[in-house]
Parts: sequence; C-alpha cells; structure tokens
Amino acid sequence: MPELRGRSRLPGGLVFFVLSYLVICTAILLRRNQIEGDGSKEFLIYAGAMVVFIAVVMALHARVRFSRTALWLLAVWGLLHMLGGTVSIPARWADTDTSRTVLYAFRAHPMLPRYDQVTHAFGFFAATVACWEAARTLLQARPGLPLSSAAVLMGMGLGALNEVIEFVITLIEPNNGVGGYVNTGWDLVSNSLGALTAGAWCLLRR
Repeated sequence: MPELRGRSRLPGGLVFFVLSYLVICTAILLRRNQIEGDGSKEFLIYAGAMVVFIAVVMALHARVRFSRTALWLLAVWGLLHMLGGTVSIPARWADTDTSRTVLYAFRAHPMLPRYDQVTHAFGFFAATVACWEAARTLLQARPGLPLSSAAVLMGMGLGALNEVIEFVITLIEPNNGVGGYVNTGWDLVSNSLGALTAGAWCLLRR
C-alpha cells in the first residue's frame, strides 16, 4: 500500500506549476475587474470549473496513475485556458466574432486559427490521452484500434460537454466572450481534431 500511494502521488513540480498559474491568473482577473468595474462572471466561472477539473483528475490519478506525459499535457492545457481569459490584448488584435479583448480572441492572421481554437485542439488532445490511459487501466483494455477509437469518442464527448458549459455561461452572463454559433462550430471542429490526433498518437504509443 505505501508503494501504491507513492506511485499515485502527483509530482511536486507539477503541483507547484498548476497552483502558481491558478493563483496568479485569478489575482490578475480579480484586480482587473476591480479597477475596470467589470462585473463579468465568465472567467471566474471558468476558474471554478478548473478547480472541479483538477479534483476529478486527482481522484482519477489515485486509481489510474496517469503517466507524467498525460499529467503535464493536462496542466499545460489549464495554463493556456487561464491565460486565454486573463491576458488582455489590443482591440485591433481581437477577432470580430467576440466582444472580449483577451488572448482567447487573438488571431494573428485571418487565415490562421484563433488562440481559442488552438487551445481547444490542444486541450482535447490532452483529454483524449488521459481517457485512453484511464480506459486502458480501468477496463484492462489492450492498446489497439478499439481502445484508441473509444478514447477519441470520449474526448469528443468531453468537448461537447465543454460547449454545453459555454452555453450555460451565455445564459448566466450576458456580457461574455463565448462567441456565436460559428464560434461553437469551430470549437467542435477543434475539439474533434485534437481528439482524433490524440487517438492516432495513442495508437502509435502501443
């Protein structure tokens, strides 16, 4: 049992990394809201969702023992997510599909994806890798095409759940930067691309 607990413990560097950006980004956001008088609850809701997400990952890790690769992919996704809603950008850099002048709206060129879409693709790549590892352990499934396909479907399902959360945010907070129907469509495309890429990567990892 002591050996099992040791193997399921999260790496210290990873814990420090995640706690650091959570504290810093939340402090910046709260300070900006106080100075600008912006009562938007959008990214505070996202921060709360991050806490729930971290708790779920920790609970799963205690049973599954994710690889360091999966844990760091999830941690970096969290950082990209928090920076996207915290870092302000000049209005001229913001995509016209959203009213928010934060990093999530940044698009370097009309032909290139928005920061938000890149984050979605990376994030659900990470989520699909974690699903693959969890399914392999909990279901004692052999690595191969069936397991990778199942992981892709799980990753895409989590991506769809993310869009439901964003829809709920639009109902709670009218002054939001979620974007419209086209944004939701591109988010789903990005989520699917990330999940499919992760499925192929997991298939090669066998």
